Amino acid sequence: MKAAKTLDGASAKGRGKTRLRVGVTLYIRDENQTLWENGIFQNSFFLLDLLKRSPVVEGCCIVAGGDGDPKAAKELLAFADVDVVTMAEAKDTLDLVIELSAQLDAAWVKGFAEGGGRVIAMRVANDFIIDCERMAFELPPALLISGAPYAEIWTLPAFARTCRSYYETGYRAPVRVMQHLWSPSLVERTVAEKLGGASLHYKPGKTRWSVGIIEPNICSVKTCHIPILASEVAYRLRPGAFDHIRIFNTIPLRDNGIFINFAQATQMVQDGVATFEARFPIYTILGQYADAIVSHHWENAQNYVYYEALYYGYPLIHNSDMLEGCGYRYADFDPQDGGRALIQAKQQHDLNLEAYKADGRRLIATTDPASERNIRSYSEAIWRAYTGDPDGSLPSDLPTIPSAA
Repeated sequence: MKAAKTLDGASAKGRGKTRLRVGVTLYIRDENQTLWENGIFQNSFFLLDLLKRSPVVEGCCIVAGGDGDPKAAKELLAFADVDVVTMAEAKDTLDLVIELSAQLDAAWVKGFAEGGGRVIAMRVANDFIIDCERMAFELPPALLISGAPYAEIWTLPAFARTCRSYYETGYRAPVRVMQHLWSPSLVERTVAEKLGGASLHYKPGKTRWSVGIIEPNICSVKTCHIPILASEVAYRLRPGAFDHIRIFNTIPLRDNGIFINFAQATQMVQDGVATFEARFPIYTILGQYADAIVSHHWENAQNYVYYEALYYGYPLIHNSDMLEGCGYRYADFDPQDGGRALIQAKQQHDLNLEAYKADGRRLIATTDPASERNIRSYSEAIWRAYTGDPDGSLPSDLPTIPSAA
């Protein structure tokens, strides 16, 4: 594990710098950890990809959080083309740390700030709802409002409504809404390595579809209930249009009597068309087990599964208002409308496939970590947090921001 180098070979921090050493925290657990466990690991790598391109960043690295050994987490860290540093090394060598996958100890943040460093807390989940649920049901905490002196809190557009004031009040720090980042690079690399480069792209022409419902069912922001009912509506209307409806991430619910009664009330379960499955990474589901994805969110309108489905051309039946017209949208909490949207997709998707894929590409271009717009936006936000000037512009002598190839 190599330590991050400082700008001038020394460990001192100072306000006269124009290019910064930046670290991103990554929770490291054990050798079984994979990129596809949750979206936050992917978010960490997309952010690092952008930071490597930022003119205000002299160099970036992973700051190892958690109690695992980075040397053992080879599968996860294989996606990182940067050094991994310890908390002690980060404190001595970095100018700014972005807390993302692993939350930092408040005392560490305070000491880092006293030494001239700055910490940005990047929040990419609906922490308000998650925290409320965990407090109400006495579950282990997720986010901790610890009193750490953050320079800024970053969140995503999907969470601005529910979480912005929550963060501002709880952390006593300014909140900045940042662009969601995603590119097909990680899934494409995984497909090449694990599936021998097999194509995951949607294949038109099937008379009957297999439907996938892949909500995590961990908290109420993303559950399978509305997608089950929407699929049930579509199945009742056009039973011959569907070969199989697989409801993933539901093994823990099989012993839940309330959920069993809910599921068994549907005709598709009674007919044996719908089944309940374990958790699998998206690249093993698309094409092989699902020709269409039916989803639902509650105040969580930006999800990587949306981008993955759109990138590969799969019909995405969703209720998000942040996909710029992509996919087949239905009204919030309305499974009747969701069922109609699924039927519409079955009737129209193959006929309009090229236009559908073009729409998806336009959306995905806005999330690209390599886009000039995103690099500039993040660079300006980093610089303003570091200098403490909320309206400050980037130094004039920085390298030119590269555009995506």
